[in-house]
Amino acid sequence: MTRTAAGVAAGVDVGGTFTDCAVLLPDGRVETRKVLSTPQDPGEGVVDSLRGLSASAARLVHGTTIVTNLLLERAGARVVLCATEGATDLLELRRQERASLYDLSVQHPAPLVSPDRVIAVRERRTPAGVEIALTDAEAARVVRAALALEPEVVVIALLHAYADATHERLLADAFRAVRADLPVVTSTGVLPEIREYERTATAVAEGYARPRVHRYLTRLGDRLAAAGQPQPAVMTSGGGMLAAADAAEHAAALALSGPAGGVVGAAAVLRALGIHDALTIDIGGTSADAGLILAGEPLVEPGGEVAGVPIALSRVLVDTVSAGGGSVAWIDDGGALRVGPESAGARPGPAAFGLGGTAATVTDAQLVLGRIRATALSGGVSLDSAAASRAVAALADKLGEGGEKVAAAIVRIADAEMARSLRRVSVERGVDPRDCALVAFGGGGPLHACALADALEIPVIIVPPHAGVLSALGLALAPERHERARSVLQYANALNAAALAELCASVQVERDASERRWFARMRFEGQGHELEVEITTGETGDALAARFSATHRARYGFVLDHRVEIVAMRQVAGEPGREVHLARDAKAPAFDTTSLVDAGGAAPAAALRGPAVVALPDATLWIAEGWRAEALTIGGWKLTREETP
Repeated sequence: MTRTAAGVAAGVDVGGTFTDCAVLLPDGRVETRKVLSTPQDPGEGVVDSLRGLSASAARLVHGTTIVTNLLLERAGARVVLCATEGATDLLELRRQERASLYDLSVQHPAPLVSPDRVIAVRERRTPAGVEIALTDAEAARVVRAALALEPEVVVIALLHAYADATHERLLADAFRAVRADLPVVTSTGVLPEIREYERTATAVAEGYARPRVHRYLTRLGDRLAAAGQPQPAVMTSGGGMLAAADAAEHAAALALSGPAGGVVGAAAVLRALGIHDALTIDIGGTSADAGLILAGEPLVEPGGEVAGVPIALSRVLVDTVSAGGGSVAWIDDGGALRVGPESAGARPGPAAFGLGGTAATVTDAQLVLGRIRATALSGGVSLDSAAASRAVAALADKLGEGGEKVAAAIVRIADAEMARSLRRVSVERGVDPRDCALVAFGGGGPLHACALADALEIPVIIVPPHAGVLSALGLALAPERHERARSVLQYANALNAAALAELCASVQVERDASERRWFARMRFEGQGHELEVEITTGETGDALAARFSATHRARYGFVLDHRVEIVAMRQVAGEPGREVHLARDAKAPAFDTTSLVDAGGAAPAAALRGPAVVALPDATLWIAEGWRAEALTIGGWKLTREETP
């Protein structure tokens, strides 16, 4: 029988292989649990991860891959799109960029809505105003034509609706008058900003995902209620959380729900340690997620692609590659050793799991190299070293090489893929990895940390407390957040303090909130992309432009002698996230360090020199030769390079 304690917050992160749970107790202690994921019904794994905990949560935040998965699998709802006549091919035309600059055989994924399910609407608004009005007769015709296609969801995305959404609202009302039960999504209800392609694509992604997300969260809520657990909130891609009812109406904002939790958790640990800038690497069973933390906060960017689908909503920067512990090693037609993108997943999993897998994976290679010495993993998985050796040996025989040599090659290939991902989130944004720490977490993060730090010349590695379930801990810490945005398209230096304050007021989130922050997306005149800068209360447009220029110089190394434009603004409102007050002495430890053991089963030493293995409660730390690791009083480890004589 568990007890319910006020202030108990739980986070549950569903991954491809494991479902992780972290419960943050009022006294600062953290209780964790890891179970195998249940791909056929992820909600089953969520409830299972909460069983047997000493306290029931008063607040439960869930990180889910449901939106990413349905976009990857193209398993969403049947959408009919209503678009302005003459602009019905936006999803196919995209931005007219190539899928690959030099490989002409590579094609973009097909749009979520095929051309035969796009209805042309005779209406048009131009910058000068309404050129063709939407009549009642035209709205009725569009409704009839769309319903004849038997949609599960209707999406309405009309030209220049960001400036005047009247026609979108009129058409949405016409649908609701005929079919009140039919979900209708308007582009301005999802993304009321300029850029018709991104606005349309994001609205379509919302419509495509919303019905399944709604069903999933409803079933999960019922299952949790039956188990005596609270209704879930859900982590958004932007690093905040929404109540389930709100999340079901913002499905596109959940595309990076799980990975965002890990970066939020890493930022909380870094703030407690007084470290401001870091790269993060979250290595799970199926994939690895690279992120960036600057000035103690996860870097948030205005959108990007998920599974080939543009979603132009704010998101914590995460770059995902198919290089996890379960990534399968194979030989291509040219005889070269490859790793991923196929994953062994939770079942059958790596050969070492003993659940029917026979293919060699990264986890099997680590076992062969002696870097994983435990006989069991949390989550009830026993490890079979002999099975791992057989899987790697079978691959080695085909290559005519020794088993250990092939195992080392498998790990190096995975490391190279992850290193490229870390460079994308840092070097491509003007951040020098040598000025950052590396926070390594997830079940495989501490195993690969030294190799990745060597590849990028990163001087310090932090393996946080509860590294294997840090994403779940980040979910438990997540703040509640609601956003509102609008297009602006004004020169910054034309705005005095009063005018800038008036613009901020125009994106007010209509909810009670103890915290409100405003951000401006800005660019030099003529640029096609923007940087986001936080607005300080009471400042002028000139001051904001100066801060943008400084940010641009720091990020890209140059500025332009052009006027600065504010393209869009957004407000983020909500409640503050929970902070973990990490104790620095033994009197009130925020994290229990007693379960940390080294390879010999002893309590952690003050310092270890590589090569060495440290078995953590939910992961394994590999200290490579040339590295020195110190156990932190908060739990976890700090690794630095040995000084050369």
